[in-house]
Amino acid sequence: MAGGDQRGDSPSSHELSGRLEGILADGEAPWARRACKAAALEVRLLAPIAAPAIVVYVLNNVLSISTQIFCGHLGNLELAASSLGNNGIQIFAYGLMLGMGSAVETLCGQAYGAHKYDMLGVYMQRSTVLLMATGVPLAVIYAFSRPILVLLGESPEIASAAAVFVYGLVPQIFAYAANFPIQKFLQAQSIVAPSAYISAATLVLHLVVGWLVVYRLGMGLLGASLVLSLSWWVIVAAQFVYIAASKRCRRTWTGFSWMAFSGLPEFLKLSTASAVMLCLETWYFQILILLAGLLGDPQLALDSLTVCMTLAGWVMMISIGFNAAASVRVGNELGAGHPRAAAFSVVVVTAVSFVITVVMAVVFLIFRDYISYIFTEGETVARAVSDLCPFLAATLILNGIQPVLSGVAVGCGWQKIVAYINVGCYYFVGIPLGFLLGFKFHLGAKGIWTGMLGGTCMQTLILFWITFRTDWNKEVEEAKKRLNQWEDKKQPLLAGTVDY
Repeated sequence: MAGGDQRGDSPSSHELSGRLEGILADGEAPWARRACKAAALEVRLLAPIAAPAIVVYVLNNVLSISTQIFCGHLGNLELAASSLGNNGIQIFAYGLMLGMGSAVETLCGQAYGAHKYDMLGVYMQRSTVLLMATGVPLAVIYAFSRPILVLLGESPEIASAAAVFVYGLVPQIFAYAANFPIQKFLQAQSIVAPSAYISAATLVLHLVVGWLVVYRLGMGLLGASLVLSLSWWVIVAAQFVYIAASKRCRRTWTGFSWMAFSGLPEFLKLSTASAVMLCLETWYFQILILLAGLLGDPQLALDSLTVCMTLAGWVMMISIGFNAAASVRVGNELGAGHPRAAAFSVVVVTAVSFVITVVMAVVFLIFRDYISYIFTEGETVARAVSDLCPFLAATLILNGIQPVLSGVAVGCGWQKIVAYINVGCYYFVGIPLGFLLGFKFHLGAKGIWTGMLGGTCMQTLILFWITFRTDWNKEVEEAKKRLNQWEDKKQPLLAGTVDY
């Protein structure tokens, strides 16, 4: 369905986008004046996406953080177990599902910019079908988490406790499978605030139910993870009800369609490329946790790195919010045929994200001696966390740039290229260097983290160079080709859709 303004699809964003391209194309006006006017317009376009997206990602991350806090106050073993289960096993599924879901992000973002509204709902459903099918083998992996962790060299005691935690996260796998396509579907339309309200309400429910289940009912690690899974399903259900009932989605969601089951092999190829790109990225710091479990004092290493990685993950949610905004803005502009606006959006969103993360890095350095007490009362862990804070600060600063550039890659559809870059920088440089420094040079957690920071820095520089040299006019043409390829011009084999 091409063209036409619609109240539910924010026609003002399309108008602002056109004005932005016009300002940037005006060669007669002074560069400084054009830059200021364009920046003001870009902020108006970014804010409705980035601000609520940051809130959504932060609140959803707090679900996991609060669960680890519940477990941490049960004891150091429980903290290590929840860390290993959450950051060592659960993030495996998270990375895979999020990666496959980014195919929807590319297609929905560009289709919305091109006014092909009817295809957004079809893309969302196709992705959900594929992700649900992927969830089945992941559930089997979860079931064998204890022997897997022991095989990887983790302590049997910690592995057994982590396995109990992981069993309760099996329902969360399928919540992810439904959530990420829904999330990308809404983000492509700049509809993010409702998800923020839903996440806020769910967090309150999660804290109350989690406290009752873990402490009052005494269900421990299993109860904590089951509550986390329940909270994710509440988010999924609430978002779907909003889509089905809201007038804002009336043209992009027309009900269930048999078209969701057509073209699945081709869609799987794009989803696989997306998954490889983001999985390699997400699993990278998972390996840091797993390597830490092989050090001489695994419980202390895991506890201190858990605190640092959890804090890094919290700040990372800010960058991921800008990642989403960059992907949507770049995808929308390319779909609309606005190369200058796409390039300018990259500059603005990267600069804003970088400044915010630098400020957060400074804050953590100032309070380095106290931040661990949020998670555990141990003084030994507090000293270890304080010692790692400079590495945490460096990670935060890199994370102010790297996720945004990854979002640009998703908006452009560069997932396959970035996958190769990630393999080289992360797995041929970062991890071997971290292993060498951590074990051969006996630098422990610091050495592992230093090596992996080197891989991240290299990847960031390469992405920056690729983005800097991009021919945005060519990217507009590529977006047109992609949408023509993926738009269904045939009627579905089985009649009609099921409308609400």
